[in-house]
Amino acid sequence: MYDVALSVSACLRAGTRTDVAWLVPNEHLTPTHFTESLAITKGGGRIGKVANGIFDGQLLDIAERALSKGRVLDLIVGPLEATLSSLPVGTKAKFAIAPVTQFPAELWPLLVGRQSVAIDVNFNEGVIEKIDVYSESDLHNASSEIQEYFLTGESKIIQLENRIITVYRPVPKLVIAGTGAMANAIQKNAELLGWQVSVDPRPENVMGLVANLSPIDSIVIMGHDVENSSTCLGAALGSKAGYIGALGSRAMQDNRAQWLATYKEITDLTRVNGPAGLNIGASTPAQIAISILAQAVAVHNSRAE
Repeated sequence: MYDVALSVSACLRAGTRTDVAWLVPNEHLTPTHFTESLAITKGGGRIGKVANGIFDGQLLDIAERALSKGRVLDLIVGPLEATLSSLPVGTKAKFAIAPVTQFPAELWPLLVGRQSVAIDVNFNEGVIEKIDVYSESDLHNASSEIQEYFLTGESKIIQLENRIITVYRPVPKLVIAGTGAMANAIQKNAELLGWQVSVDPRPENVMGLVANLSPIDSIVIMGHDVENSSTCLGAALGSKAGYIGALGSRAMQDNRAQWLATYKEITDLTRVNGPAGLNIGASTPAQIAISILAQAVAVHNSRAE
């Protein structure tokens, strides 16, 4: 739900009817990513994706009914869904779908802030009667099952008899503003850490990628063009990213600092780790990538203490 939280919050402020759906694992179908969800606005607008969009048509039909309470129900793969997937006709997929107003209001700011949450859905004969939300700060008020699932440190969805417990743990994001062998090495090693990586050298795209970064996220700036790399660095400093690393020589660091001061009136670069990476004598792209990611992990862990 992290990817739809900001849009859902905007819909709530505007009073726009919105329903959120997510896939509940069963013996036939399991989510590719346990944090994926689909927000459906009045009129059929869609934000996010669940089950690769196979069941969007059926979920839209449910949302159009504008029910006051959510539902837990089985959707069946028909001929159309079968053509969109490798699933045989007749396969059952279990979904939960509920209007956003049925969720506790505190859920959406928690998700926008990329905090870990547990959602406890209680339903009776397919009708969602109550939804409770817990974060790390009030986990002691949750049931023993929720505490147990939450403390595993993983995102998961579990169905009990008349409950669905959904635990969302944010995946750290890394934005790499650059290309080439160094960017490839950083991306490869970051993915081994389980991070979500975006690579783009274009400042206009980087500005969009960093807009929703949180303190658990990172950005690495590279490139020999002072204006482009400085623009990306300025965007990073305007974000909430917990780690900002800037590749390049001391001279390049000074050139970027001068450009930011002159053209963006940015003079506080205390958040920038530059030249990026721990001093381990790294020389190859792979070694430098490891030194940068190790520094990022150290910075994030020190913040968490």
